[in-house]
Amino acid sequence: MRATSHALGQVRTPANGADGLLTVIVPVFNEVATVEEAIRRVRSIDVAKEIIIVDDGSTDGTADRLAQLDGVVLLAHGRNRGKGAAIRTALERATGDVVIIQDADLEYDPRDIPALYARFRSGDVMAVYGSRVLKRGHRISSWLYYWGGRSITLVTRLLYGIALTDEPTGYKLLATDTLRSFSLDAEGFDFCAQLTARILRNGGRIVELPIDYHPRSRAEGKKITARDGLIALWVLTRERWRPRILARPPLVRESGDRGLRPIVDQPEA
Repeated sequence: MRATSHALGQVRTPANGADGLLTVIVPVFNEVATVEEAIRRVRSIDVAKEIIIVDDGSTDGTADRLAQLDGVVLLAHGRNRGKGAAIRTALERATGDVVIIQDADLEYDPRDIPALYARFRSGDVMAVYGSRVLKRGHRISSWLYYWGGRSITLVTRLLYGIALTDEPTGYKLLATDTLRSFSLDAEGFDFCAQLTARILRNGGRIVELPIDYHPRSRAEGKKITARDGLIALWVLTRERWRPRILARPPLVRESGDRGLRPIVDQPEA
């Protein structure tokens, strides 16, 4: 079903690809208890930003909570289509030159976003990932989820020859035009795996920074399952051997420069 759009309040809408504006994409599905606080925390970070929320067919009252928010762009799917589909819907409306995905369940702390954003702005990377594993004393929701994530990361390292610590992290930040150029078609949680694979298949460099993580359990509403992990492994393997998707050289912001140049870095061995 086609997404509907509702612009609420004073929404900053500069020209497409506006320099110095971060687009925060918030896919939401049945998060009535946490979505307002998640948006409040995003609003509080000291970064020029726009917030694009996609209600992915919620049925628990989330839509009513979102309708009360001001100063955001609100989009809606008529039915639940998946996290990847929600991100792609938001990407069509993004006006910032850089984009990051923010979950609405309070597992990730938006106060980590400025550091990720600043590292990207310093140049020489295609993407900046927030690594939960690099954080000293990092938390886990269960050993099943922990080892599932570590397994996905290990497979990524073996397939692509990169020293990555947390592939399935929710915090992935990169240039909006670069993300669009990948023509991602993942519908669900496999969006993360497909994005990582296409960054690496096209010679992009990923830098990781430690982030806080406050995991929740299945009983508390966590939605990802073992099946999603298996799909991610399949996507990583499939993408490793398919032709490169990117039709033009990826771009990276140069330090001390407001322009973009083709990236030449190779994945770290």
